[in-house]
Amino acid sequence: MKVCIIGGGLAGSLLSIYMARRGYDVEVFEKRSDSRLKGYEGGRSINLALSHRGIRALKELGIAEQILPLAIPMHGRMIHDLQGNQAFFPYGKDNSEYINSISRGGLNEALISIAEEYKHVRFHFETSCQDIDFETNTIYFNNQLQTQADLIIATDGAGSVVRHKMIATGKVNESVDFLDHGYKELEIPAGKDGSFLIDKNSLHIWGRDSFLLIALPNLNGSFTVTLFLQNKGEESFETLDTPEKAKSFFHKYFPDALALMPDFEEDFFKNPVGVLATLKTYPWVVNKTLILGDAAHAVVPFYGQGMNASFEDCIIFNDLIDEYKEDWDKILSVYQEIRKKDTDAIADLAVENFYEMRDRVNDEEFQRMRKLEHLLENTYPKYHSKYSMVTFHPEFPYSVAKAKGNKQNEYLLSLCKNITDIQSINIQDVYEKLKNLS
Repeated sequence: MKVCIIGGGLAGSLLSIYMARRGYDVEVFEKRSDSRLKGYEGGRSINLALSHRGIRALKELGIAEQILPLAIPMHGRMIHDLQGNQAFFPYGKDNSEYINSISRGGLNEALISIAEEYKHVRFHFETSCQDIDFETNTIYFNNQLQTQADLIIATDGAGSVVRHKMIATGKVNESVDFLDHGYKELEIPAGKDGSFLIDKNSLHIWGRDSFLLIALPNLNGSFTVTLFLQNKGEESFETLDTPEKAKSFFHKYFPDALALMPDFEEDFFKNPVGVLATLKTYPWVVNKTLILGDAAHAVVPFYGQGMNASFEDCIIFNDLIDEYKEDWDKILSVYQEIRKKDTDAIADLAVENFYEMRDRVNDEEFQRMRKLEHLLENTYPKYHSKYSMVTFHPEFPYSVAKAKGNKQNEYLLSLCKNITDIQSINIQDVYEKLKNLS
C-alpha cells in the first residue's frame, strides 16, 4: 500500500506517523525546505494553542511525552484594560484544564523527526505539487518528478494546490469568507536571564471593541504578540503607515504592551499583514484523493482549534480504516460525510469567538458570565461551558458543542445582565435550568 501525502506541515507530518504505523509505504512531499537544516520560514503565526483534541492524537501515537515539553501551559485569559489593569479568568475546572502555547516550527520539526524514524516514511523537501491526474492517481512535481500512489492525501493548507485542481474538475465547490481584519505579529522580548515580563501561564488579551491584541508565551521568555486590526478605515493597517502613527495608536490603546516592546517600530514595518479567512469546501474526495486539514476547512485562529481540528481529522480517518477494513471507497466517503458538519461548526465558532474576544471581554456582564460558568464547572462535574466542550472535551463533537454551548450562553448572559453579584444567584436553580436547555 503506497500513500502519498502532499504537504509536510503539521497535519501531513502527523498523518504520516499514523500511516507508517500501519506499515504503509509513505512519501511526503513538501514545497518548503527542511527547516531543521535551513531554519523555519515565517509568514504564519509561530504560536499555536495545543489542547485536548490535538493532545489526544499525540497520546494515541505514544509521542505526547516527546511533544509536551515544547509547550507552555496557559491556564486562562489575562484581560488587560486601557488603564493597564489585569483580570484573570481561568479556562476550565480548577487548574487541571488548560491550553498550551507551542511553536509551530518546533512542533512541525519534532513530528517530522519522529515520522522519519519509521523506515517506510520518506520526506521530499523543496518538492511542490504542480498537477495531479485523479484518474490514474499520478502526481507531477516541480522538479520533473512524478509518482503514482494507491491513496493520495493532500494536507497542503488553505492555499492547497490539490484542492484547486479538484475544483477545476467541476466536482468540488468552495466558499471563502474573508474578515475585514488582518493580523500582524510583534514581540515582547524576554527580560533579564530569560525572564517573562508578563504572566507566563496566561493567554493575554487586550480587547478594544473593533480590534484586539493578544500575546502567547515562548520557551525563551519572549511573547509572540499579534495585532488583529481592520485592513481599511480610520484606524486600520492602511492608515498606520508611518512609525509615528503606529506608535501613537499603540500609546492610545495598548500603552502597557508598547512599554514592553523595544523593537516595536522595526517589527511593525518589517512583518507583513496576514489574511484572515474561513474556507469551506465540499466534497473532499475525488477518486482516491482526499483533502484533509486546512486544505479542506481552514478557520480563523480565534478558538485556537485549527491545528487541533486537523489532528482530530487524522484520528477519525485512522479509526475509519479499522472500522471499514481498508475499503477505501467506503472510508473516504464516510469520512467526509461525518466530518463536514463538525468542521463547519468550528469554523463558525472561531468567527463567533473573534467578536467575543474583541468586543465582549471588557463588558462587566460578560465577565460575570465567565465567573458564573467557572463556578458552575467547579460545582457540578457534569456541567461544561461552550469553551470547555470545544477545548477540553473531545467527546463532544464540534457541532454539538456549538449548539449546546450557544443555548447555555444565551441563558447565562441574559441572567448576568440583571445582577451585579453572582453570589446572589441560586446556583442550583441555574444548573437545573441549564440541564433542561440541553
